[in-house]
Amino acid sequence: MLSQNLRRIFPLCVTRGGSLPLSTRVLANTSEEYSEQPQYPAIKDLSYQSRKKREAAEWHMRIQQLSSVEEKLFEINMPKYYGYKAHLITDLKFPYNVLPLAQYSTRTHLEENLPEVYGRLAEGSKQMLEEIRKDLEDVIGFELSAYSRSFGTDEEPSPQEKEETVTSALLTGLNRVLVNKLSKKYIHLNEIETDFDARHEAFWFLGGMPPPSLVKKIKEGVKWQKQYANDPYDRKFQYIGKPYLALRHKHLLEPYTQNEVDSLDVKRDNVEIPEFRFDPITLGYRTEQRHASTIPGFWPGDQHEFGLISFQRRSHAQIRPTYCAVDDLQEALHAQGIFSSYAWTFGQACYQGFSTFNDLTYPLPTQTVITDGKMWSFYAYQLNTSLLHSDQVDVNPRYNQCWGTKELQLYDHVDESGKVHGLNDEVLQHLISFYMNNPRAREGVELKPYLCKTETRVADIVDEKRRVFMEETYKRIASNRPRHRLTPELYQWEKIYKVDHKTRPLEPKRRPFELGQNMFQRRMDEHAPKYIPRKVRPGGPKSKPRFEATYYPNVRR
Repeated sequence: MLSQNLRRIFPLCVTRGGSLPLSTRVLANTSEEYSEQPQYPAIKDLSYQSRKKREAAEWHMRIQQLSSVEEKLFEINMPKYYGYKAHLITDLKFPYNVLPLAQYSTRTHLEENLPEVYGRLAEGSKQMLEEIRKDLEDVIGFELSAYSRSFGTDEEPSPQEKEETVTSALLTGLNRVLVNKLSKKYIHLNEIETDFDARHEAFWFLGGMPPPSLVKKIKEGVKWQKQYANDPYDRKFQYIGKPYLALRHKHLLEPYTQNEVDSLDVKRDNVEIPEFRFDPITLGYRTEQRHASTIPGFWPGDQHEFGLISFQRRSHAQIRPTYCAVDDLQEALHAQGIFSSYAWTFGQACYQGFSTFNDLTYPLPTQTVITDGKMWSFYAYQLNTSLLHSDQVDVNPRYNQCWGTKELQLYDHVDESGKVHGLNDEVLQHLISFYMNNPRAREGVELKPYLCKTETRVADIVDEKRRVFMEETYKRIASNRPRHRLTPELYQWEKIYKVDHKTRPLEPKRRPFELGQNMFQRRMDEHAPKYIPRKVRPGGPKSKPRFEATYYPNVRR
């Protein structure tokens, strides 16, 4: 009735389609929209920190909603055209007192024993050892005897190079024997994929750390930012490792904790994780300008996308006495086990659609071995969370778990004839049980909850131009090759004569710092597009477009 009366009053205001104008429709529907309690929009905090948090949350949600694995990894690099300043962690050097940093930066609880699952496998591994003992002794005796080797160079190799060459050959032989002998009874070994000298890289953000001195100085120089000068800062960590061997399977290992749900939701109050709120440069981990790269040894799309066992190098122990006055090799091995295991499982998690900003929905276990052929360390790791940025390092209740053994000696010595003396059965049983640990399909668990069903990876994109663009762009970023132009730099003479003392006022202002530009805030998509020559334009010499289109990540669902 109200609508009919309004039509009589305002006959000329009725729209062409027969509906009332907006103001009239609001009056007509007043009774329907009325509520007893008034509804007000949420009041947003307009302070600087709150606005930054909202912007960051929107970016994190954007990453979660991207379609493919490569687009998610590329979007993390989008804010930095020249890359991030990240603390570079490698498997070649572990400084003194590195274990607290390793635990804090990966939120890992360490226990010096192996999980219960290996206790149940002990009897089977003992029986298998008796069956294949002769084959294992032959491999160890042959590879560790003093026969002539070719190191691929005319120069005398260093002790580290010699160790790595011998250990690589030994692990290749042991892996061949174990897979051939155990695969008849343990069928999952027939489906593994083996990587040699693979790239294991991982990039993540860690909050709760003190700001760098330069960032602190810049904030202190701005009046309205002085109060934020000492606020915690997100440090960037980049791990780069190259294991001897890495075995992968298409299924996940069973979680080491009894209850899979509890392994993700257990409170951190029950465990001890040391806090290391110091600049990592105090340990020697300097920053390096580079793009964020996360690669678990293979490219997205490989069916064998979950880690089974990785064999890590231990050659850093030879040069450790040159920069460490205290013998803390055992702590360094624990730190290596944590860093390498976290990086590998984190890379696998990113290929499932998770990231350093989007947390896991199920745990990711793996097994790690550190050895030089004679001394062996065994680790079982379970990744439960990857959320370590900004304030999440303090409020996130989840934590990762690592179980490890102390270093064990495999043998006493090997004579010139290749006979092994003092063989340690405990080491071989641990190694066999790692191969016996059977991965299984996760029933009722969605492995890729944040990936598009039709565009899981870039190779699934139907549009050829977009597919080729993203493939080439992502591979170029992952390679970390330097750009054709050098990274902007403020030279010392410019700092003295142009910044500090301003003695060249008549010189033309052409440098970025003279024009008020911060080149390190440049985004990946801020560049001149590629020009299309007239002769190869699809519509003729005078047709448009004159520049090639770009296809940077967009939210597609």
